Amino acid sequence: MRIQDPTQDSSGFVVLADYVPDVVQEIRYHSTFNFTGDRVDGYEEPVALVTLETARALKTVSHEMAVRGLRLKVFDAYRPARAVKYFIFWAIEDEDVRMKPYFYPNIAKEDTFERGYIARQSSHSRGSAIDLTLIDMKTGKELDMGGPFDLFDELSHPDYRNITDEQYNNRMLLRETMMRNGFAPIDCEWWHFMLKDEPYPDTYFDFPVALSSLRAH
Repeated sequence: MRIQDPTQDSSGFVVLADYVPDVVQEIRYHSTFNFTGDRVDGYEEPVALVTLETARALKTVSHEMAVRGLRLKVFDAYRPARAVKYFIFWAIEDEDVRMKPYFYPNIAKEDTFERGYIARQSSHSRGSAIDLTLIDMKTGKELDMGGPFDLFDELSHPDYRNITDEQYNNRMLLRETMMRNGFAPIDCEWWHFMLKDEPYPDTYFDFPVALSSLRAH
């Protein structure tokens, strides 16, 4: 009897847009505009995949934000384990600093792990973590959070106060709404949240980010 590799089992995953139809997706690691400067291994399509439980929780978040005239914008969701390995190799390649001015201007790239900006095992690979911001429906623009996604800097810490009241309040709106709906934040990235009651706390999946990865279920 063949034993199935659990890291390739996508049966518990769904397409986020099927549950949150108005979600805006800018999957950065499928593009070259990310801290590595290249498309990241495992990102075959610019689509947000998450566990079913995460999608249901985000659907509720989306409904709450819609009342405020806001939409969710997702930068990253499920991340294959192979992508995390790609990040590790990127960090030890000390000559490639093409994207330093944009994403890590004040630290050395090898310090991104020690500072908590990149993990050697990512909660994203368990399928229940999400990187996101908010968009104003009227203007179509992102709310001003005081700093961009994936900026590896103290400025990205959710409780950083050397920003305007509006920027801080925008961060807190996102944070409080996510926490109220079962997500836990981290202390170094205002955009990152993980479902507290995640269904696969010990499995780091590695199937590609692609619609074809999902099985019929």
